[in-house]
Amino acid sequence: MFLNQVIFKYKSLTHGSSDMSLDFILKHYSKSTVKKEIVDYSLNRWVAIHTVKGGKGGLFIRYWRKNNKPLTLSSIEEFDRVLREYRGLIPRTFYASVNVFKSLTKREDIEDANNIILSTPIWDIDGSIEFWEKIIEAARIIIDTLEKEGVIKSVYLLWSGRGIHVHVHEKAISQEVLRKYHPLDIAYSIVEYILEKCREKILNAAKDTSTHERPLKVENEIDLKRVFTVPLSFHKSVDYVAVCFKPEEIDDFHIDWAEPDSFKHNPDWRKYVEGEANQLAIKAMQKIGGYFTRVGEIRTVVSVPKTTTKETPAKVMIETPTQRKIGRFQIMALLQAARYFLLTSDLEKAKSFGLNRAIFYAWAKYHGRRIVPKKRKRISEEVIEVSEEKEQGKKMIYVGDEGVFISPSGWFIIGDKEQRPEDFDREIVEKIEGVVPFKVAWNAALEYLRRFPKSILLDQQRFFKEVYEKVRDDFIEKVIKGKKKEKSLLDFFE
Repeated sequence: MFLNQVIFKYKSLTHGSSDMSLDFILKHYSKSTVKKEIVDYSLNRWVAIHTVKGGKGGLFIRYWRKNNKPLTLSSIEEFDRVLREYRGLIPRTFYASVNVFKSLTKREDIEDANNIILSTPIWDIDGSIEFWEKIIEAARIIIDTLEKEGVIKSVYLLWSGRGIHVHVHEKAISQEVLRKYHPLDIAYSIVEYILEKCREKILNAAKDTSTHERPLKVENEIDLKRVFTVPLSFHKSVDYVAVCFKPEEIDDFHIDWAEPDSFKHNPDWRKYVEGEANQLAIKAMQKIGGYFTRVGEIRTVVSVPKTTTKETPAKVMIETPTQRKIGRFQIMALLQAARYFLLTSDLEKAKSFGLNRAIFYAWAKYHGRRIVPKKRKRISEEVIEVSEEKEQGKKMIYVGDEGVFISPSGWFIIGDKEQRPEDFDREIVEKIEGVVPFKVAWNAALEYLRRFPKSILLDQQRFFKEVYEKVRDDFIEKVIKGKKKEKSLLDFFE
């Protein structure tokens, strides 16, 4: 028995892929405590499993084999069903989504932003087991920074196998704030905001790890479909289980807590203080702007490059989304608002329309959907530029051939959510102001659109292809710097 324990420990410390038997895995997952922790955490989350068998490196499974529905763990019985159904592949690692959903009965539920009710801010700290104390040091920097932001009791840590995930409990953000911002926007922004505040300290902690095979790295991996290891799951290749502990235990933590036969795990990951993270969420949203406005942009990665020789010293490497350029989301909203304004002279409605179209196109691009409305009008020179009709019992405004629903209050909507002028100011004006004065960008956009015939402004697809696509990545160079010096319309924003 002692020899087997020594061999087991050796495999863990050398990162070797495990040769654990099905019986050993099933023994662990048959424990009532393990089942309860995995199911309780995974409730209403989209689940994934990584198997030992099923091709090189095993399989990553996210849907039920028989009905192709999203994989879930809503009960102990459902957990046992997973073990039975995939027994031949040997389920080893369990993951659960960042997002908590209202419903997970069909694949389309995953794509519906309105189906997300909560999202968990998580910082992913990765490295090598040889310097696990450095990983703890990086985690301590993050929790200290969170404490300065007033978030203490709702924080917990999870040793994942080769690193630590620092969590803020999703219910630490109250419904009052969640009614104002989307949960995924909040989670992304909190993680990004905290990383920006503590990056230098993390880099200082990481600099001694550059000669290792896996240098220390901290990432913002918050994403629409991102999953993280759940409590008490095995790591996919290292023979440790994921154990939780609270910030006050960090000085006592030892990697031995993750030993499968004698793990030390704190179930207080469930504890939180509602509203404790409200101010942090608001501050982060104002600073960062949310996930959906930054889809496709670079995320913050705090790390040092791998070095193997004395002649190649370690250098600081920071990837960050902060670029001296205007993002595509903001360019789309700006041009769509300018388009609507030129056709109607209604500035407030133009702001609503611009933000609405930017959100619509961001989702269409992310999900690979065509950007053609269900109903299009035929374009001619005599077409009414902006008209109101009824469809599906709702009011719809047509801008040329492009129909968009409006609320009873007259603002453009997606689902039941209005895009109001003040939302445009927050999500578009403030972000552009971080690069160039918004008045300059607005004036340039109006002058740019005047170059095109009205027939293009009234055609959804031609506007996208011939107006937006040509300047979406270099708006400053092509439009602002290249604009003619004519009389501006800056007074509209005085």
